[in-house]
Amino acid sequence: MLHDPSHPIPVPVEEEIILDQNDTDVLRRLGEVYAAYGREDAKSGKPALWRAMNDLHSKRPMVWIDEIPWHEMNVEDELTILCTHPWAKELERTLRRTIYKRKHMPADMVVNDYFECPKVFYSTDFGIHEKVEIATTDADSDVVSRHFEIQIKDPEDIEKIQMPKITLMEKATEYRLAAMKELFADIGAVKLVGQTHIWYTPWDYLIRWWGIEEAMMDLIMRPEMVHAAYERMVSAWMTEMDQLDELNLLSLDCNNTRIGSGGYGYVSELPGADYDSDPVHPINQWGCSNAQIFSSVSSDMHWEFAIEHDLKWLKRFGLTYYGCCEPLDSKMDILRRIPNLRKISVSPWCNTDKVVDAAGEDYVLSRKPHPAIFIKPHIDIAEAEQQLRDFLDQAKDSHVELIMKDISTVAHNPRNLWDWEKMAMRVAEDYAK
Repeated sequence: MLHDPSHPIPVPVEEEIILDQNDTDVLRRLGEVYAAYGREDAKSGKPALWRAMNDLHSKRPMVWIDEIPWHEMNVEDELTILCTHPWAKELERTLRRTIYKRKHMPADMVVNDYFECPKVFYSTDFGIHEKVEIATTDADSDVVSRHFEIQIKDPEDIEKIQMPKITLMEKATEYRLAAMKELFADIGAVKLVGQTHIWYTPWDYLIRWWGIEEAMMDLIMRPEMVHAAYERMVSAWMTEMDQLDELNLLSLDCNNTRIGSGGYGYVSELPGADYDSDPVHPINQWGCSNAQIFSSVSSDMHWEFAIEHDLKWLKRFGLTYYGCCEPLDSKMDILRRIPNLRKISVSPWCNTDKVVDAAGEDYVLSRKPHPAIFIKPHIDIAEAEQQLRDFLDQAKDSHVELIMKDISTVAHNPRNLWDWEKMAMRVAEDYAK
């Protein structure tokens, strides 16, 4: 994600990274475990299975877990941060969470056989951020309830949405790359990477500034204002992408990069027959979009106030993913008008008969099992298994990825998720083709 609609992204610090012995030892120990998993996964055959699915020649359903309630997952201090340097703490957190997933609930995840060092750049963002009252039930959780203050009320307020400006921070990049190479030189390769997949979702931003009820009413009452605001959002995203492209800040995502709200991007058609090496352009990547707030909006209005505008963005990419939590079972007619669409989100609120029938074998169905299965202290694994089998029985001729996400809680019992993973992998093997 390039932006967080809740707050401005701070300007990255541009200073040499000097670590004490404790931080160095912690990161090297974790790096050795990470690298060992990477070597195993490079030989596992899982990348080929993901590629076959995304090529529409699937061998079996693929399984992946994300959006985990990390504040409930710590077992025997496996997630406890020990570093003190701010940069080291962030790297440690990434390594610990990756290792934890790979150890306890790997499903079809793939760990890189190298260490990624992201290029450092800064975006001025869209010039407007949510003003919000927050209600919490768990102080350690980032899942909260929000009440938004309306900031876009009149047509002139649309001008509050600004065109972003990207700045490549070369010194910060050099410092981070040097630090990682010094840490991991004898453990594994360090690879400099840019921006991969971009979570493009203008409506998720607009409703925070406009108000949900107000925006939905204005689809009817003030449609021209809605079109103008949405088109400005599209222009802002396009302006930012142009700069990422021009500054050579893009990297490939046809690998173990998450695509849309689904799984990995391994696919044979990308980066494309004409691609040789850097630079990477949008046409070599996956694109995505969604309009989650349009769950109860008609197909015609969904097209008019979202997808028709989004085509300017989506057409820039080699392949695309559409959807998130919104049910799309009644909207395949408009989704088929997206020329490079490959993957479709199938949320828990979809009519599965309808979406399976409408999509056929033409797309990957990114199925999201309902995470409410984890709200009890001990998961009803038989019920969870039946839910998967009911869907896979209907979609037996389809190309399916099972993406367990949006997990707000595991009832403070991490093994609920570990047990679900083992069951899901067993079920996926039962449905191998």
